[in-house]
Amino acid sequence: MSDVSLNNQSFRIDSSYFIKSSSLMDKKLRECPHFFLRNNEVVSGPFGSTLKSHAYLTEGVPFVRVQNIRGGFEIQKNEIVYISEEDNDRLKNSQLFVDDVVLSKVGNTIGYYARVDEELQRCNISENNIGIKLSAYSVAKRHYILSFLNSVYGNVLTLRKISGNAQPKLNVSDISEIPIPLKDEHFENDVSALVLKSRELKHQSTAIFAKAETLLLDTLGMADFSPSAEAINVKSYHESFAATGRLDAEYYQPKYEDYQAHVLAYSNGWQPLMQACNLKDSNFTPDDFTTFKYIELADIDNSGGITGCTEALGNELPSRARRIVGEGDVLISSIEGSLSSCAIVPKIMGGSLCSTGFYVINSDKINSETLLVLFKSPLMQNLLKQGCSGTILTAINKTEFQNIPVPIIEGGAQTKIAALVKDSFSLKAESKRLLDVAKRAVEIAIEQDENAGMAYIEANS
Repeated sequence: MSDVSLNNQSFRIDSSYFIKSSSLMDKKLRECPHFFLRNNEVVSGPFGSTLKSHAYLTEGVPFVRVQNIRGGFEIQKNEIVYISEEDNDRLKNSQLFVDDVVLSKVGNTIGYYARVDEELQRCNISENNIGIKLSAYSVAKRHYILSFLNSVYGNVLTLRKISGNAQPKLNVSDISEIPIPLKDEHFENDVSALVLKSRELKHQSTAIFAKAETLLLDTLGMADFSPSAEAINVKSYHESFAATGRLDAEYYQPKYEDYQAHVLAYSNGWQPLMQACNLKDSNFTPDDFTTFKYIELADIDNSGGITGCTEALGNELPSRARRIVGEGDVLISSIEGSLSSCAIVPKIMGGSLCSTGFYVINSDKINSETLLVLFKSPLMQNLLKQGCSGTILTAINKTEFQNIPVPIIEGGAQTKIAALVKDSFSLKAESKRLLDVAKRAVEIAIEQDENAGMAYIEANS
């Protein structure tokens, strides 16, 4: 039997499988000491008929879907859903724990491997994901495997396995066919140390962002604020539809009146958003043959950062890619269910496009960092939610958005909040850099040797 047939257990005959560069990469790894993940360590999420979307909950066991896997290493949690303990027990074959790995097997997120972290503790996965169970390996080797799979070698050999035309996909068995180079324990420990340090910096970043949120609530006098839990409100015609044009009972919940009253009583004053902020809502038509960065909801993380983007020609972008953004702009999701997806546009993303599902704002009265924390606060999240309307796709329209009352945060507090958010973002960037160092060190160890990889780690950590 030829080497080609031995390495092609899926019996692929399409030309994309035999691209010279990826074939040589596969051959190179197989010629050095290597191992494969065992078949029982690689599992698929349950069939779609096994768990329907109506089973999703707002708390319980985290359930990782395709949209949570972008950019590698980390599971994005801003659109995470949950399932019950009973459903999780029923689907225990695909249950994962800390340091296990999740990857997408369909769509444009194939090739990214994300780690189940200490915040999740455990999770289950959707039918469109694959889980890798690594409990049989040492912690250091788990982190080395993760870094290898996210390296250029893991990425190329994963993408090589994609099959199908209408909907490209991976098979579970494909992952067990990727050769993983064996490296000595000292190198694995150095790679693991980077992953652990990255994790610690991410925790510090989250804690500092939480301090900014606490400072904002203290400034607004909302540290101990508790809105009404009353579910009934009685309004006359003139107090309701005649004044607001709204007939839905949800809009008139007493808790929203409490939030509104708190803003209107803020000691430093307030203004409707149309006066407090600049709204950038002009449509931009991308040139068909120019490459653009495109930001969508799935690219926003929990702390107001943009974790990635899609790069594509103008004629390949979706029709909703019609907002051009600049450095320091704040993106606010208009879609109920994703209202907390808010982010500041960093310098590197200036000139990108974003979805029309975002409102793009900036302000001469409130700095970008304070705007971000403000719109992620319970105060503004509730006012945004109150303004949402619609049936098929519930969202806040432009008129409602522009009329939201915005507290003009006192200048000294703004300065402190901005400093905290910048520190948080700096730590998050360093956390990501260390993961990039881990990937590159693995590549150097493959291309040269472990000593060269460890020297690279020492020089860059």
